[in-house]
Amino acid sequence: MLKKSLIFAFAGSVLLCLLLSVPAGADNPIKIGITQIVEHPALDAARRGFQDALTAEGWENVTYDIQNAQGDMATATTIGRKFVGDRVDLILAIATPTAQATAQVTSEIPILITAVTDPVAAGLINNMTEPGTNVTGTTDMTPVQTQLELLLEIVPTAKRVGVLFNVGEVNSVVQVDLAKSAAKKLGLEIVEAGATSSGEVLEAARSLVGRVDAIYVPTDNTVVSALESVIMVAEEHNLPLIVGEEDSVERGGLATTGINYYDLGFQTGLMAINVLNGADPAGIPIQSADRVETVINLEAARNMGVEIPASLLARAHRVIGEE
Repeated sequence: MLKKSLIFAFAGSVLLCLLLSVPAGADNPIKIGITQIVEHPALDAARRGFQDALTAEGWENVTYDIQNAQGDMATATTIGRKFVGDRVDLILAIATPTAQATAQVTSEIPILITAVTDPVAAGLINNMTEPGTNVTGTTDMTPVQTQLELLLEIVPTAKRVGVLFNVGEVNSVVQVDLAKSAAKKLGLEIVEAGATSSGEVLEAARSLVGRVDAIYVPTDNTVVSALESVIMVAEEHNLPLIVGEEDSVERGGLATTGINYYDLGFQTGLMAINVLNGADPAGIPIQSADRVETVINLEAARNMGVEIPASLLARAHRVIGEE
């Protein structure tokens, strides 16, 4: 009898080990709510990266409820409440406003964030190494000083730099403060131009004409969603346009040393798997992008009347528009 009990116990242990080795999403249906503040290529790329990470790791039995707030905080809050009512297993909140709106409506459902510059300043977590809440994920904090140094390498005579941003978006205010601090070290003067909606971006860009030597657009969702308006002004007035991330270079920005949002989303997806397997978000440190790349757009350079130094082209990770 004892021998049979030992056999059954051993078989049970083996079965348990086998079950634990299989991702929960492989057999059990998982529902993930995805909330995004606006549609633009960078945020869309982060969303694709997140989903691709789960697929790559074998999480096939996942249903995604993808919602877009179209830049409206009230809508973002409504989306968050919908996810709570639907009892989703996890929420992906893309960008600071949607992360804030979602965190306000649930402290129980795990929230993974991405494209959030400063989650502490946004009131989402207690600190970067031990969030202490139901929120964890990735920050898209970009190397602001490095980006301004890139600008000076391309336009050494630049003195005044216009910065376009949404004055009501925490992540943008943080980056502008960093730009001001870096500008002092680099001998630059920052000229601010605010836009509270995508419809105001063109006029804000035009307000910089004649007042600045170049334009800098950080990872601001409002401005990036209407980036073509800024590009038009930059090309019409030969104003070099430095941007905060790679997708904006592909759309016509001049250059960046920045992050890749697809990679950032993929990184966030891997963190989500850890949470879905039972890890507590409160104890998972916020992660930064694994790498940054220098990307140059030669067609944009021609359109803005800028010559890119050969030394910069030689060390760039990617050059768009090479003949």
